[in-house]
Amino acid sequence: MSPELLQRTRRSVRHLVRPYPLRDLPAGTMLDLPGRGQTFVTDSGPKDAPAVILLHSVLTTGLLCWYPVIPALNERYRVITLDHRRHGRGIRSDDFTLDDAADDTVAVADVLGVDRFTAAGFSMGGGIAQLIWRRHPGRLNGMVLCSTGPFFSEQDPRAQAVAEKVGRFSAPLYKVLPKSTRLDDTDAHTTVWAFRQFLSTSLPDFGMFGEGLGRFDSRDWLGDIDVPTSVLVSTRDKVVPPSRQQLLLDGIPGARRFEVHGGHACCVLGAEDFIEPFGAAVDAASVHVPRAIRS
Repeated sequence: MSPELLQRTRRSVRHLVRPYPLRDLPAGTMLDLPGRGQTFVTDSGPKDAPAVILLHSVLTTGLLCWYPVIPALNERYRVITLDHRRHGRGIRSDDFTLDDAADDTVAVADVLGVDRFTAAGFSMGGGIAQLIWRRHPGRLNGMVLCSTGPFFSEQDPRAQAVAEKVGRFSAPLYKVLPKSTRLDDTDAHTTVWAFRQFLSTSLPDFGMFGEGLGRFDSRDWLGDIDVPTSVLVSTRDKVVPPSRQQLLLDGIPGARRFEVHGGHACCVLGAEDFIEPFGAAVDAASVHVPRAIRS
């Protein structure tokens, strides 16, 4: 085993044994989105504060991806999470696209009475945030794009084939893994709670998720983005390389760079180093200067 891999393995084990603790986790509810379905949503912090909607990564849930940052953000923002379709307690659709996930997010905002908001997305959630800007003009005050890029590696047919194979071979394993309906049991050890959240998404869907990610590509229109944008670069990322994250900074006018010295799961595994730069990135993107609504 290489020294780098050994160090990463030790770090992962350490975070599993002593994860970032659960604290002040908001209660959630199933929210009906007319014509779309139901999804699990949390809505916490001052209702009259600027709204931030947190968009999670693939194979996680809204709370699993974002639980470390919510308490700090709640001090100055209304913070909303949702489970994207086919994830956790998200909409049980027949297929999965990032376009639908973007539309679902705006539907959540509509039901909660939120006109404009900052969209903060991690990995897959970063693609969803970009699509919200493109598909729903005038709804965003700003964007925070974390550990993400203008496309995903699943565009490569080889990567899609791997995702499909992983999904296919994980199906028998997923059937025998213990499932839990106790997703709201925050008295459990954080690792137990996290595994329950993780297993609430069907692992065999990984091929479907890979196909949905592979359809996303914003490179042709990055230069048109006209809202304040923060890009939080995970400098040790092996899944979305920093060079691909840099494409967002090069392509989006006025985008500001923030850094976290962590890997692709840094929002949870290494959260103590993620919280401060993420908060600063949200603050920078949430300073709204009114602009003409695009037609």
